[in-house]
Amino acid sequence: MSSTFFIPAVNIMGIDCLDEAMTAIRNYGFDKALIVTDVGLAKAGVAGMIAEKLAMQDIDSVIYDGAKPNPSVENVEKGLALLQQSACDFVVSLGGGSPHDCAKGIALCATNGGRIGDYEGVDRSSKPQLPLVAINTTAGTASEMTRFCIITDESRHVKMAIVDRNVTPLLSVNDPALMVGMPQGLTAATGMDALTHAIEAYVSTAATPITDACAIKAIELISANLRLAVRDGTDKAARENMAYAQFLAGMAFNNASLGFVHAMAHQLGGLYDLPHGVCNAVLLPHVQSFNASVCAKRLRDVGRALGADIKGITAEEGAQAAIAAIRRLSQDVEIPAGLRELGAKLQDIPLLASNALKDACGLTNPRRADQRQIEEIFRSAF
Repeated sequence: MSSTFFIPAVNIMGIDCLDEAMTAIRNYGFDKALIVTDVGLAKAGVAGMIAEKLAMQDIDSVIYDGAKPNPSVENVEKGLALLQQSACDFVVSLGGGSPHDCAKGIALCATNGGRIGDYEGVDRSSKPQLPLVAINTTAGTASEMTRFCIITDESRHVKMAIVDRNVTPLLSVNDPALMVGMPQGLTAATGMDALTHAIEAYVSTAATPITDACAIKAIELISANLRLAVRDGTDKAARENMAYAQFLAGMAFNNASLGFVHAMAHQLGGLYDLPHGVCNAVLLPHVQSFNASVCAKRLRDVGRALGADIKGITAEEGAQAAIAAIRRLSQDVEIPAGLRELGAKLQDIPLLASNALKDACGLTNPRRADQRQIEEIFRSAF
């Protein structure tokens, strides 16, 4: 069976690599950037700092800080209008998954026309997006280097999964120095998001030896560094290792895709506007408990990567050790115990399950499921 490996053409990583990235941006010959970010990074002056660094490279820019935590169709449309009004010839996304996804939506519509909802699904666009440089400030989503774009359709209360080779950024930048200011809660949520990416990619039906290697190394790094990064955000070694871990997890799921954790988490985010990483973290052990009957050997590998002692035990026992290790890590970084704590409602489970089964991320889950089974997983997570 053939496989295609997607990744940005250039990826610049490491502490204080931002200036090197600015030189790379200048060498593309761009004139004016739309900087897509969120209100927090704009108020903190980070977006202004990026604009100044671009100006030092003789590149003009305009800042759009309208990316919400779960970016919406409206956010994309307003950003697109500013891009067109300002005659920008490329886009810079600054932040975590939300600004990156919003920027992808803007860049895709800028060249393909129409509305972002037209591209829901897999490879629905016909043209490459406007060039996108993604500067990352969190260690979790890997949106700075993937072909995934998640946009909330507020009229339907669902998150649209746009999986399209044309939304892959041109250049990704991961400077851990930009991540030092992340609060503990965000560090924990984004780290567990990265863990979910790696585990779902490893048990995916589309996994390959390349994605396996990326996923397992990501899990090992997260196991060894997430607790440290949450406890002390100024620990630069932990921050850098988490930056590499989330990137490796991105390489894995960008090519092996995901599973029911993401398919279900997207619905929680779309209906309740909940943080994506937290939803993933809560659902992860429950979905893997469901999957264990068909991928026990793979989950045993996950357990080993998480530091569980699996010597001399069966694959089935190893899978349970992996699930227990996931729960321990989640508890150690103070992820909420269940969906009830997040404000989810039991009466919404049928709708959540129905929409989850339509989500493209579920197509590569190792075990098929019907409406009743997805509902049961949701209930177990309460």
